[in-house]
Formats: sequence, C-alpha cells, structure tokens
Amino acid sequence: MKRKRKTTLLAAAAMSLLGLTASAQETVKIGILHSLSGTMAISETSLRDVVLMAVEELNAEGGVLGKQIEPVVVDPASNWPLFAEKAKELITKDEVAVTFGCWTSVSRKSALPVFEEYNALLFYPVQYEGEEQSLNVFYTGASPNQQLVPAAEYMIDELEMKKFYLLGTDYVFPRTANKVLKAYLLSVGVPEENIMEEYTPFHHQDYQSIVGKIKTFAAGGDACVLSTINGDSNVPFYKEFANQGLTSEDCPIVAFSVSEDELRAMEVPPLVGHLAAWNYFQSKRSPENIAFVKAFKAYCEANNLPGGKDRVTCDPIEAAYFGVKVWAAAAEEAGSFDVDKVRDAIYGMEFDAPGGKKKMHPTNQHTYKPVYIGEIMRDGQFKIISESDGLVEPDSYSALLHTDGNFPAPTGGPKK
Repeated sequence: MKRKRKTTLLAAAAMSLLGLTASAQETVKIGILHSLSGTMAISETSLRDVVLMAVEELNAEGGVLGKQIEPVVVDPASNWPLFAEKAKELITKDEVAVTFGCWTSVSRKSALPVFEEYNALLFYPVQYEGEEQSLNVFYTGASPNQQLVPAAEYMIDELEMKKFYLLGTDYVFPRTANKVLKAYLLSVGVPEENIMEEYTPFHHQDYQSIVGKIKTFAAGGDACVLSTINGDSNVPFYKEFANQGLTSEDCPIVAFSVSEDELRAMEVPPLVGHLAAWNYFQSKRSPENIAFVKAFKAYCEANNLPGGKDRVTCDPIEAAYFGVKVWAAAAEEAGSFDVDKVRDAIYGMEFDAPGGKKKMHPTNQHTYKPVYIGEIMRDGQFKIISESDGLVEPDSYSALLHTDGNFPAPTGGPKK
C-alpha cells in the first residue's frame, strides 16, 4: 500500500467547492447506524447528532464530488443482531457509500460480516479492545495501547496504586480489555491476588453488593477501579459508590466509557476526582476546539435537540465528527466513492481535527491519537492531568496477548 500525500480537511472542502458542477443536485447517501433507544442511547444519540452536523457543514461547502450528502438514519435500538440487519438494509436497499456507526464491540462484531460480505465501509468512532483489523472498518477511536495501558501505567507510576478491581459490562469489549489490562498488570509485577475481575449485564442497576466488595477490597488504600461499564449502568454504579461513602480519595475509579456526555445524566459532585482515559476532552484549549464546541452547541440548539446549547462534546463525538471529514477528503482525493479507491486514499492521511492534528495509519485502519488522563470536575468537565508526548501509534493487536509476535492477517476487503 503506497503512502498518500498529506491532505487536510480544509483543503478537501476547497476541492469540493472547485468540483461543484451542474450535477450538484444529485446526492450521495451515507448511513448512520447508532442506537437512538435502549441502554446505549445515552451514548450513541450524540454520535448521530454530530455526524448530521458534519454532513450539514460539508453540504454548505458544496458537498462531496459535487454531490450533496443525504444521510440515512436508522435505529438498531441497542439490539445487537439488529445492527447486522440494519447494516444490510443500508448497503443493499439504500445503497449508501459509507456507514458511520456502532458503539459497543458486540454491535460492531454483529455488523462486521455484513460489511465484509458486501465490501462496504464502516467508520467506527469508539475506543475498543483491539484484536481486530478489517479492511472494511476504519477505527477512529482508541486501540488498547492508546487508552487502557496508559491509564494503568498512570495509576501505578503516578498514584502508586497496588490493587486493581476490573469491573465491566459482560460482553466482548470489557472481557478482552481486561485480558489486556491483566496481562499488563502481571507483566509489571502486580500479584494476581491484587487483581479482581467482575462483570454485570447490560442495563444492570443494582450495584450494592459489588460496591460493598470494592469497599472491602480497597480497605487500607492503594486500590482503584478500572471500569469498562458501558451505557446507562454507569448511573447507578457511581451513585451507589457515593452512597456507600466511597470517594476518589478512598478508591479512584478510572473509566474507559464515561465521558462528558454520560456525565450529563449523572449527579456530578460526588464524582469529583474520579478519572477517565480518552484521546480528547472538551476542555482541550485550542482555537479549533473552542470553535468546534461552540458549533456543536449551536447546532443542537438550532435543531431543537434535547439539551440544546447545554450539550457537550466528548471523545467519541470528536472521533465520529472527524471520521465523516476524513471520508469526504478521501473521496475527493480518489475522485470516486468507490470503497477500494477511498480506502487507499485514507491510508497515511494527515488531517486537522478539533482536538488537534491526527493521522490515519498507513496500513492497519486505525488512527494515530494523543492519550489524555482527565479528572472529573464539579461542572461535569475533565481537567487534563496527564498527556502523551505527541501522537501514539495504534496497535490493532496487543503484543501483551500475542507474545509470540504472530498477529492475524487483516480480514475483509475487495473480493478476489
């Protein structure tokens, strides 16, 4: 795969304007595959919103290859098999050029065979467990070495934690993520008896006994929770944590799926001091990010979306947004919506995102990103307390799980 020249999203917008022709009224369809109901709606609805905002911006600039973008929005309703069904409808019935969607890994894995069967393209915007590399998916969220491992390193090196309670929702992301985390903890000398692991179902609400066990585990100090709880179960978990008198001083929680957006549905003051590991925070100070946050709030208010001008941005929101712009820039560079040509144009692409410069990996479908540790503040924002030295190269497969150095070959791609 040859390395492509540097491309900026702003340049792509200019190219779009130059390419505007008499066929401008024609449209190109894109799919939006996010849960707007069910347990994951708390997280995924905002990704629908920001993708539509990105589409509106591109259309105002002339569209892509002279065509206006026509979004096709579907609701798989936090029903994992339905993701595959809806993906197939988008590809075969609606004939979309690309799909932006999924949050949980179980939803992505449900839809993945469909995208590979039809050689269609999915942009996946959420941090995940790795152990996957499909030529039909671009992963704009974090791989484990861009979120999980740096967070564990921080807790050991900076906060001198010695005991780790791995608590997650019972599905592929938390279980595989915790395999990576446990392998890392053992590799740096944490005794196995100092590592606890527990899972709860989606939409689990009663955390009384689990928090009681955490309280016992944390007695004496030097203990933390590494949380891969997803969706609306975070609300009762953090509430019960506070109800039992536990604070970030007693036992800090490091979350991998709680962002500014989830905090909107939670009582924040008891959560002050707890942590999250992401690759973007709304509190990142730069003219580009300030403009992005302002634009998203204005978009939500203008379209009468719940929360309006009080809406927030977060890591998956940024990743969903720049995914749309990367696809558009690649289509302009390729001069085509053809999946294989667009894929080739994306490899190695450098671009400006709201949170700063980023880069698509030249071969493995993932994204070079910075790594941040943030501390929850009373206003529901995060104070950045640690950041990587520049962009971190993404791993599609973790060396912690493949100690023999043998990594699986990519799946999917054009049919032979």
